[in-house]
Amino acid sequence: MPVRWLLLALAVLSLALAVVGVFLPVLPTVPFLLVAAWAAALSSPRLSHWLENHPRLGPPITDWRRGGVVSRRSKWMATAAMCASAVSMLLFVPKRWVAFLAIGCLATVLLWLWLRPEEAPP
Repeated sequence: MPVRWLLLALAVLSLALAVVGVFLPVLPTVPFLLVAAWAAALSSPRLSHWLENHPRLGPPITDWRRGGVVSRRSKWMATAAMCASAVSMLLFVPKRWVAFLAIGCLATVLLWLWLRPEEAPP
């Protein structure tokens, strides 16, 4: 029972962060949404159903569950946000090695993201 409540709390927190990410370009939306969907599926059938059937939130969840599909539009939006973050770090992070380390992590995530399929397998 406590695990169910912890998963439900994680689902709600992740959903809240996903919603905030819609308005803040530096906070990723879809990863938090996927965590929320996973945690909701294990803890709250009602929340899980709502997420999966939501007109805006449901499609990325469904795409991910059908083989890790990420739309091209999402890839470009993530690329733009990460590039803006990289430029911000170069401008505002005083220690260059920290900025370059973070940019290296961003580049690795972008590579992984662009290797994800854009259409569900047949």
